[in-house]
Amino acid sequence: MGFKVAIIGRPNVGKSTLFNRLVGKKLALVDDTPGVTRDRRVHAAKLYDLHFDVIDTAGFEDAAASTLPGRMRQQTEIAIREADLIFFTVDAKSGLMPDDRTFADVVRKSGKPVVLVANKAEARGAQGGMLEAWELGLGEPIPVSAEHGQGMPDLRDAVIAALGEERAFGEDEEEPGDEIAVSEALIGEDISDPDAEPAYDDTKPLRIAVVGRPNAGKSTLINALIGEERLLTGPEAGITRDSISVDWDWRGRRIKLFDTAGMRRKSKVQEKLEKLSVQDGLRAIRFAEIVIIVLDATIPFEKQDLQIADLIIREGRAPVIAFNKWDLIDNPQELLAELREKTERLLPQVRGIQAVTVSAETGRGLDRLMDAVIKTHKVWNSRVSTGKLNRWLEGILAHHPPPAVAGRRLKIKYVTQAKTRPPGFVVSCSRPDVMPQSYVRYLSNSLREAFDMPGVPIRVALRTSDNPFAGRAKKR
Repeated sequence: MGFKVAIIGRPNVGKSTLFNRLVGKKLALVDDTPGVTRDRRVHAAKLYDLHFDVIDTAGFEDAAASTLPGRMRQQTEIAIREADLIFFTVDAKSGLMPDDRTFADVVRKSGKPVVLVANKAEARGAQGGMLEAWELGLGEPIPVSAEHGQGMPDLRDAVIAALGEERAFGEDEEEPGDEIAVSEALIGEDISDPDAEPAYDDTKPLRIAVVGRPNAGKSTLINALIGEERLLTGPEAGITRDSISVDWDWRGRRIKLFDTAGMRRKSKVQEKLEKLSVQDGLRAIRFAEIVIIVLDATIPFEKQDLQIADLIIREGRAPVIAFNKWDLIDNPQELLAELREKTERLLPQVRGIQAVTVSAETGRGLDRLMDAVIKTHKVWNSRVSTGKLNRWLEGILAHHPPPAVAGRRLKIKYVTQAKTRPPGFVVSCSRPDVMPQSYVRYLSNSLREAFDMPGVPIRVALRTSDNPFAGRAKKR
């Protein structure tokens, strides 16, 4: 990308709304409550013929460094250092506040070029607030309405004036959206050659979502993996609200990590903002390939943990369990044996799921976790040829044929793999509507054992072949 823009301002001036307007998608959570955004989010953006990266930041607040607002402010200061241009955003409707003046000094001292954005300019009485913004000494305020898309041409002209044409129209290294298009093409990808067993491609980008209950250590785990304090963490539960993506290079492979908000039981989620956060997390799960379920090793396998795991399996994603906070465990060997037994018993639908003990605080077990992720991803992408499947089916039918229903034996003709990600098989049989589910589970478990597919969902669909003579009257 040519340059980076950071959107800065006090809480509730419309920074996330402007961010969504520039990226062309509703990525950042927006609500009337001040302080919704906490982490900084980076995404490719477009303003007419300008292409750049935009950073959404938390509202600037004057607070002690040890407090949550203070830690949010540190993230915003990092964004200022990373940016080439700053959009200092003020609320034209409510006019200048003391904090606006304080933070204008911070931005001015950074030495970065600044565009003063007077948002909510469509409101009645906004003209006075816009004229007040001149007092900040950051140049001419640009009246915009991020909600309605007004004033964007003026904003474009202000960016060019601040950076200069050569910098603003610099050659892009890649077309915006290329990376996203490549990643999205991977989701649900089928294999076109029905009998091929392609080798696993370990150069393709990988999308990993990290999910779990509040305060399980999801953000701390991602920070430990990438080796920097990229995401906001702390002892408070529920710090993360948006689903934040982080780009990471692991052993030469591009990985996009998605940090998600903690998911509580549905009955406890009352606030609109928390509902939006959970929906954002569910969206991240649907677009991920691997989902790391972070469990607190001190209180593992709560009912909500199992519901999260069941949701991931029903979505067809590949799950990996990380038992976090292992550094707090006094009797690791005893607990490990207990956790293995519980994992097999409570998650039978993904028998053999990869489960790793980690400590995000100390960095212990992170390499083993990533090895488990790659191993599970290989299984999730695996394909078995039709010939091997039908030789396996012959043995199954000889050993345990399908039962008779209403006095008539069910016949299975053949089986083939229709798709991967997750592995999906089609079984051609007579009367699929009366095939017992217990026998379908038997086929699924036998497939898992025979072709070494532990820890991923397996789909088995029943089909019947068309009878070419159906409906014809018998000729005499």
